[in-house]
Amino acid sequence: MKLSAIAALLALLISCNNESKTDSATTTSDSSNATAAKDATTTETKTEEWIPVDDSTAMKAMMEVGTPGPEQAMLAKDNGTWKAEVTMWEKPGAAPATSKGTLSNKMILGGRYQVTTFKGDMMGMPFEGTGTTGYDKARKVWVSTWTDNMSTAIMNMEGTYDEASRTMTFTGKMLCPANGKWCELKQVMKKLDDKTEVMEMYGPDMQTGKTFKNMEMKMTKS
Repeated sequence: MKLSAIAALLALLISCNNESKTDSATTTSDSSNATAAKDATTTETKTEEWIPVDDSTAMKAMMEVGTPGPEQAMLAKDNGTWKAEVTMWEKPGAAPATSKGTLSNKMILGGRYQVTTFKGDMMGMPFEGTGTTGYDKARKVWVSTWTDNMSTAIMNMEGTYDEASRTMTFTGKMLCPANGKWCELKQVMKKLDDKTEVMEMYGPDMQTGKTFKNMEMKMTKS
C-alpha cells in the first residue's frame, strides 16, 4: 500500500523504451480518428442538483472525514525503512531483470497520509521517487500519487483493501509515451506478515496490448 505507482512507472517505462516509435502517418491517422470520434460522441455535461446543508451539519461532516481513523492507523504500521528486491519482465516469457532498492515510510499532516521515499536504480541509472498514500473517508476509497526523477507525470491510482487476505488492489491508467495510448494498470499488494510484503504489477504487453504480470517486488522491513 506504500508503492502504489513505483511498479507502474518502472515497468511501463522499460517497456516503452524498448518499443519502436509509431510512424507519423499512423499517428496522424489515429489523431484524426480520435478527434472525429470525440466530436461524434460529445454530450452535454450533467450537473447534479446541489443539496442545501446547514453550517452545523457541514462542520460535523468535515470533522468526521478529516479525522484519522483505523485505515490511517493501518498505514502507520508500515512506517520505517524497507529493503526492496525488484523483478521485472519486459514482455511475456522474457528473461527477468532484477534490481534492489530501499524505501522509507512516514506519516505526515497529523497522521492523515503516508509518504514513501524510494531510492534504487533503473536500467543502470539512479532512480528515486516520492509517493503519497491515504484513505479518502468521504469516498471510502484508498488513494495514492507518485512522482519520480524519470517522468514529468503524476501517477494517480485508487484501490480497495481485503482484510481477510490482507491484500490491497490498486487500479489506474497511464499514458504510454511510445504510442500515445492510455493503458490500464493494476497493482496487487499482499502483506505476508508485519515485516514482509509482496507486490505484483500488471500492465500491457507493448506488442499486443494484453495485460500480463510485468513486475514483482518483495519488501522486507529492516
